[in-house]
Amino acid sequence: MRAATVLISVPKLADEGMARLAEAGVRTIFMKQGASDADLAATLAAEPVDALVLRTLGLDGDAIRACPTLKVISRHGSGYNGVDIAAASARRIPVFIAPAANSQSVAELAVGLMLAVARTIPAHDAAFRRGEWHRSTVGTQLGGRTLGLIGIGAIGSRVAAAARALGMTVVAFDRFVTPDKVPAGITLVPTLDAMLPRADVLSIHCPLTPETTGLVGRDALARLPYGAILINTARGPLVDETALMDALASGQLGGAGLDTLVDEPPPADSPFRSMPNVVITPHVGGNTRAALGAVAAVAVDNALRVLRGDAVDRRLCVNPDVLDGKDK
Repeated sequence: MRAATVLISVPKLADEGMARLAEAGVRTIFMKQGASDADLAATLAAEPVDALVLRTLGLDGDAIRACPTLKVISRHGSGYNGVDIAAASARRIPVFIAPAANSQSVAELAVGLMLAVARTIPAHDAAFRRGEWHRSTVGTQLGGRTLGLIGIGAIGSRVAAAARALGMTVVAFDRFVTPDKVPAGITLVPTLDAMLPRADVLSIHCPLTPETTGLVGRDALARLPYGAILINTARGPLVDETALMDALASGQLGGAGLDTLVDEPPPADSPFRSMPNVVITPHVGGNTRAALGAVAAVAVDNALRVLRGDAVDRRLCVNPDVLDGKDK
């Protein structure tokens, strides 16, 4: 009997994940640096892959159908918008996520972006490196302001705790959370429209779905207080970027901190590149040693449990109807 084959969609995996793979005695294949979605699909068609640990590449229905041995797809992270869930479900392949493993690191970056935008930290640093020493810029103090959160799951609740430590008031909209489940210190607002006028800083922490695509658009941005700050460490398409650029140019938004964009990387002529009130990081919210290790461990464990026939965690499965008792 052949050893199970696990395909990793990136060139390397954190030690915590590698140790689990080695202990399981599986055959492991890594995609090369710069591999494309098409390269991943070709590998799935050519190799007897039993489990796919998917980090950065997209996985369409054709790629899933091309691999008859595939038994489980395990996302190295919390998002799954790049996976054809319907095609996986048609093959009765469970798709797992690792939703909370990198939450602390992502939350810390969200707070860092808030501070960077509010105090124009990158601009001051850039001026210093040009040999300049300007002290005339007046920043924004976050203490005493109100943070509005879209989503108060593992990441949003951590951002809330940090914001409260800075002296901010925290309000939130989350249609999946009932008032009795709201973390202490957060005021739950029943609708997004009702929350937006209260949010001096708006931070997004919800998944990307067909319903949430473009959630923060022109109307939503107009409801924010004049000069508000937008933070997005979730998914780029949650925000209408054209409307965002217009709001930044008009002053309706005082600034934005973005760890994720619709197009990654953005085109060379992206207007964001010339906007002084925008701070952008290249989707690195989970790129800390602690987070990468934790996510790798969860992602590998999710895959190995399916391959071994062990009990799995239904809460981590995007399409739990296909489990057929594996979660019992």
